[in-house]
Amino acid sequence: MAPEESAGTELLLRSFERRFLAARALRSFPWQSLEAKLRDSSDSELLRDILQKPSGGSVTLSESTAIISHGTTGLVTWDAALYLAEWAIENPAAFTHRTVLELGSGTGLTGLAICKMCHPQAYIFSDCHSRVLEQLRGNVLLNGLSLETDVTANSDSPRVTVAQLDWDVTTVPQLSAFQPDVVIAADVLYCPEAIVSLVGVLQRLAACCKHQPAPEVYVAFTVRNPETCQLFTTELGRAGIRWEAEPRHDKKLFPYEEDLEMAILKLTP
Repeated sequence: MAPEESAGTELLLRSFERRFLAARALRSFPWQSLEAKLRDSSDSELLRDILQKPSGGSVTLSESTAIISHGTTGLVTWDAALYLAEWAIENPAAFTHRTVLELGSGTGLTGLAICKMCHPQAYIFSDCHSRVLEQLRGNVLLNGLSLETDVTANSDSPRVTVAQLDWDVTTVPQLSAFQPDVVIAADVLYCPEAIVSLVGVLQRLAACCKHQPAPEVYVAFTVRNPETCQLFTTELGRAGIRWEAEPRHDKKLFPYEEDLEMAILKLTP
């Protein structure tokens, strides 16, 4: 394939996979362009690249088109949620046959991906905003999952719960009822107050587990402000919570912003 043809093919393929395969809106369907490239291509590289793209379960979401809506940012999907979902799909053993509690679930993308691809035993979505909780319940049902109160629920699917959880007021007995093996959170380090509240709820979760192992905790975030990240690790140290960074993984499945730095920390309360 000539260099100029290869460059054009790569650009077309990247546009196709970043938008169509990631369920992002297309200004127009690229079928005519794809057909022309496939017809005129000197070999089968383009077709092979398309056919080798991952396929499997899909996640359908209802979410806001505004970053802030109804007084919250939780009605849209943020990049760290995509990053954590992709990491989970690459590391399913962290969730398989386990009870997962997600803090600040937002639209639910990460949890829905884990429920569909990682086979947890139970999954608890949680948030504190009433409108976010309403949308979460709708997204769970939209993806063919049943809430735990549904007596007709499919036994092959995880037990799914949507819980209202305010980090500042929730108590140790309330957290004990969840009995999580794994706790996750994505894009929740957006201000100092949220960081302090998050570390506080992690301390209370650890207090629930005096006679059993503490849950594994994974927190994903976008590095927008290094000072915010530093505050988080400082607060973790003050609380006696150990942490280590998970190895970075290639961002393959979703259309991230260019040069966006993201990280996942594994915490040990």
